[in-house]
Amino acid sequence: MNTTSFSTARDLLRYAVTRFNSAKLFFGHGSLEAFDEAAYLILHTLKLPLDKLEPFLDARLLPEEVLQVLAVIERRATERVPAAYITNEAWLGDYSFYVDERVLVPRSFIAELIPQHFAPWVVDPDNVENVLELCTGSGCLAIMLADAFPNAVVDAVDISKDALAVAEHNIREYKLEGRVNPIESNLYENVPFKKYDLIVTNPPYVNAESMTKLPPEYLREPQIALAGGVDGMDLVRKIVEGAADYLTPEGVLVVEIGNEREHAEAAFGHLGLTWLTTSGGDEQVFLLTADQLPKVNA
Repeated sequence: MNTTSFSTARDLLRYAVTRFNSAKLFFGHGSLEAFDEAAYLILHTLKLPLDKLEPFLDARLLPEEVLQVLAVIERRATERVPAAYITNEAWLGDYSFYVDERVLVPRSFIAELIPQHFAPWVVDPDNVENVLELCTGSGCLAIMLADAFPNAVVDAVDISKDALAVAEHNIREYKLEGRVNPIESNLYENVPFKKYDLIVTNPPYVNAESMTKLPPEYLREPQIALAGGVDGMDLVRKIVEGAADYLTPEGVLVVEIGNEREHAEAAFGHLGLTWLTTSGGDEQVFLLTADQLPKVNA
């Protein structure tokens, strides 16, 4: 490739969009289309503000800057690596998190609900003292929960040591040591036996048939964090079955299940699921109160 053909960010942006569309890339990790992904990768590589593309479009680039951007574009197009793994950065709302191949790229409709404090089911955010987040991955939701509930300690659980190492990095970045506690545990196995005001989880929920149809970008992620068994509900069943033992009488369980509402209703519909409204509709996240949950050890 003749790199002298590129002199500005506009040149690289046009090329990247064409390259990404020609490669038929999948965009499901923060960007919705080739243009958005190309703009993000270019701005990040050039260390420019991510929200200010226009002022820099026609600025002339140094030859080494052109080479850096082209290398990133080519890696995204040929290796089908999610952009977040290339930049080691992912955003949820206004929050930025470090990520790499040890964790899923953060994406959760629960992130939209946290600033609302799960009202009206959580009456007073200041009275929330203990929060449990299962399947924490990068720790993104645990950190957002600690921010939203200022008097709470958040126990952030994951079965993966590698994922918890990433979570610990993000906890340090947000200076939340002591308020967000990473715990290596297979769901409730090593969780302190105490009562939580809130249990939140975005667990593996992709059903077996859907797992066979995942785009290459998703296959770059830890599959243990995606696969949910035949109907996607393997871990969700365990979470729902055990939640009553760990919730206060007024506590609530919030579970994200993506596109698996049909399977969730089949498994738990008899409990009276409340479906919460997000930008993805009313089929992504359900809520159960403590008195709705099965009392396994009652």
